Amino acid sequence: MYGLCGKMKAHPGQRDVLLGHMLKSAENMRDVKGCYIYLIGTLPDDPDAIWITEVWANKADHDASLSLEAVKAVIAVARPLIADMSEGFEFTPLGGAGLPAS
Repeated sequence: MYGLCGKMKAHPGQRDVLLGHMLKSAENMRDVKGCYIYLIGTLPDDPDAIWITEVWANKADHDASLSLEAVKAVIAVARPLIADMSEGFEFTPLGGAGLPAS
């Protein structure tokens, strides 16, 4: 499996608009091949931050998702709202609720 987790900072006052786009993206991921988890969340102590956690069957499925028209459309409208994406990492999911059994 392949995982990504990262913090996205919206420009001040734009988090809710960015959240709307990211939550739409999360809905679009429900039927994307290889996507197990696409989770959007906020931080209680940072009014401009959004955390995104993704778990995929493999990196190739994640990379393929970036070529989908719906994903490209969300990236195009979300990009101007993003102030910073400097905090993130890749990880190897080993198991847990929501993931297929190994």
